Amino acid sequence: QVQLAESGGGLVQAGGSLRLSCAASGRTFSSYGTGWFRQAAGKEREFVPAINWSGDTTYYVGSVKGRFTISRDNAKKTVYLQMNSLKPEDTARYYCAAAKTARATSRASEYDYWGQGTQVTVSS
Repeated sequence: QVQLAESGGGLVQAGGSLRLSCAASGRTFSSYGTGWFRQAAGKEREFVPAINWSGDTTYYVGSVKGRFTISRDNAKKTVYLQMNSLKPEDTARYYCAAAKTARATSRASEYDYWGQGTQVTVSS
């Protein structure tokens, strides 16, 4: 069993930066692929980035490429999402998810564990 806890959200002005963290419990987390998803009010959940178990493969949705960076520290059982050049359209609740498959995947159906989310609000 894996439990995930996101932190680092908040209110930031457009052009600013935030770093989200996803802290995991469970001995097997280091073997899981991990992703971030977001859901804005009134919209469907959207894939953001994912990272494989070792951290050497990442995958981003086009709208965040060059602005967001996903990374992980398996010794700390933590995955990070560095978000730069934030835009008002990045406003959403951000969720961390872990998949027993070791690879980076954009498919929400492949994720087995989800956190409660952290709110990111970008003002214009």
